[in-house]
Amino acid sequence: MAAPMVRRAILLARTVPLPHLCLAGKRCLLSAAYVDSHKWEAREKEDCHLADLASLMDKTYERKLPVSSLTISRFVDNISSREEIDHAEYYLYKFRHSPNCWYLRDWTIHTWIRQCLKYGAQDKALYTLVNKVQYGIFPDNFTFNLLMDHFIKKENYRDALSVVFEVMLQEAFEVPSTQLLSLYVLYHCLAKKTDFTWEEERNLGASLLLPGLKQKNSVGLSSQLYGYALLGKVELQQGLRAVYHDMPLLWRPGYINRALQVMEKVASSPEEGKLCREALAVLDRALAALTAPAPGSSEEQPPEGEGGQQKEELQEQLDVEETEQSKLLQYLERFKALQSQLQALGKVESESLLTLTTQLIKEQLPTCEAEDMATYEQKLQQWHLEQQHLIQREREQKERAEQEHRARVDAKVAA
Repeated sequence: MAAPMVRRAILLARTVPLPHLCLAGKRCLLSAAYVDSHKWEAREKEDCHLADLASLMDKTYERKLPVSSLTISRFVDNISSREEIDHAEYYLYKFRHSPNCWYLRDWTIHTWIRQCLKYGAQDKALYTLVNKVQYGIFPDNFTFNLLMDHFIKKENYRDALSVVFEVMLQEAFEVPSTQLLSLYVLYHCLAKKTDFTWEEERNLGASLLLPGLKQKNSVGLSSQLYGYALLGKVELQQGLRAVYHDMPLLWRPGYINRALQVMEKVASSPEEGKLCREALAVLDRALAALTAPAPGSSEEQPPEGEGGQQKEELQEQLDVEETEQSKLLQYLERFKALQSQLQALGKVESESLLTLTTQLIKEQLPTCEAEDMATYEQKLQQWHLEQQHLIQREREQKERAEQEHRARVDAKVAA
């Protein structure tokens, strides 16, 4: 009870908005027109005092009633300072853990990310995105792109990579612009660092594979090979379950084999697609690590007292892994033969994947941007219509409630 009262007091005390940094005019991967917020700022919105909205929501929650999606939307819409971002985060959390949690509107999520970027709270944007289950933040591709580009502009590739991982986990690689930005971030990070934990290798592998499957060019093919190689290494070192658990990936074994199938596809294809030497080297290193003699160690046994079902599942997993392990020398021979064939056909690209991705972005991103911006304008119109419909329905419900209240009062007076 005390916390909401303090929060409302702070909101009431906020009379002078703090200035915020503006990054307008600074060119990065996305054009100034793409990241420009004028169309969003010019949208029709309701001017509300945050203290009044906070009081309304607190009282509604105290009465064990659900807060409407319009109320939380109005709160996020009317943020005017960095401090108010923190209050909005609290109410987004409360809303997510309320009966109306499924009704957080797409425009509210978009506004939240824009407000965070506007008032220098990109850390909050990323935190709520990573903790999406707790806050309900599931952005669209346009919003993902804005956040990624912001971190790229700041040369904060660690956080940009976290955004890419979220795009992967939410399986949101449908739009070409998101694919290109994600691949750029991935190859920038891979060019700077090569030593990763197996969890990072799994996330990197999945994040390379999924957009790579959608790109019909050398970058896409090389990304598939790179992704399969990393995932195959994780599969054979950590077990198949480590690959697909909580991931948008196939649970079937054989990721190294799929990497070799990509090489076979390129070798036999009459098209001009090539595989980057960098991706081939990753598969080469993965096979070398997997076929190297393991240091002598006893097999890890499950603790005594554990159930028979767990032992059966473990044995089944070990059988699958043993099958793939037994094929490693065959995989290594296939790899060497295919690598020689690709070199003989002139289908090995010597340029780095970061260079190739940067060139691809220069060629394709302007067209992708035009498509995204047209879709965004349509969304703005659609969101406006949906919002107006909700406002009208809210107004009708209030009128109906007032009529019912007056009828009850009149009935009491008549009695």
